[in-house]
Amino acid sequence: MKRPDWYKYGWSLDIKNSSWTEDAENQVDFIIKALGLHESGAPSAGRILRILDLACGYGRHALSLARRGFTLVGVDITPAFIEDATKHATKENLPATFILSDIRDVAFENEFDAVLNLADGAIGYLENDAENLKIFDVIAKALKPGGVHFMDVCNAEHARRYFPKKHWERGEKSLALAQFEWDESTRRMTYGGWDIPYGQPTQKPNIAMEDADPMRLYDLPELEGILRQRGMEAFVSYCDYYGNPATHREIQLIVCSRKG
Repeated sequence: MKRPDWYKYGWSLDIKNSSWTEDAENQVDFIIKALGLHESGAPSAGRILRILDLACGYGRHALSLARRGFTLVGVDITPAFIEDATKHATKENLPATFILSDIRDVAFENEFDAVLNLADGAIGYLENDAENLKIFDVIAKALKPGGVHFMDVCNAEHARRYFPKKHWERGEKSLALAQFEWDESTRRMTYGGWDIPYGQPTQKPNIAMEDADPMRLYDLPELEGILRQRGMEAFVSYCDYYGNPATHREIQLIVCSRKG
């Protein structure tokens, strides 16, 4: 069985070859549009918006936003990710700072125009419900009044209806295989994955579900309630980065909200 703090271990820069990291530029385009960042002020309006990227990974979204003129702070628990993101920000002289930390331990207050939790953003990864809710406390506290939040997670309603299931995704560098299972009593998804790189001898996939990653999932009404308890209001939800509305038929759930 996976250890409760599994999320602290096993991450490496190998994920740069994963198919799910390939769409970052389109995703950033969509984030800017969905949150109305240009309309809210800067960089085109002369005020530089500050954005906090929680569980930023190796900074693929944060670096892209910094290249577009926003000021970024990224936080992640994996040293290799922070080192790599910092190296690229320094090399390009970008307005981006990366902090090695558990995201529960950062103490920003009324500092950011936008907060991001992308590719789960560690939401649901933690040991229990109380710990997972601390992430939402960090989000709400870090935002300025009127600030906006963008989260990209997996949809519990989809898991409840369609798991267990297998899924494959054709990327530019590899074929990604995934297997999903669901425990309704804990509202946790277990996910096992395997990448088959192109142009290399194929190995038999080994997806061991006993070692799979457990993640607490939320449906849209639950997320709306969690946000509302923290003075935030969800204003739109999607099932992808192309503007299609949220639905239980798709595993992806994107929720945009605003702090009152």
